[in-house]
Amino acid sequence: MTDTDKNESDQPNAGNLRESVATAVGQFLQELDGQDATDMYLMVLNEVEAPLLKAVMEYTRNNQSRASAMLGLNRGTLRKKLKQHQLI
Repeated sequence: MTDTDKNESDQPNAGNLRESVATAVGQFLQELDGQDATDMYLMVLNEVEAPLLKAVMEYTRNNQSRASAMLGLNRGTLRKKLKQHQLI
């Protein structure tokens, strides 16, 4: 078992999250109906990041220190991202 496998198995519902993203991306690609997309990587990251930050902030009752630890981000980086997504 690799460190990645161990970390993924330690997280509750990590597989469900992965499946949800795969399903959503698959649906997006189907809706393209043969057309090309650009900057899809950045688009997906932006679409996932805002609700992730919002959910973690709600979970931590807006405790930025706790949220940054949960997310594995520096507290300054978290604040920057929260501002980018107009969450503070």
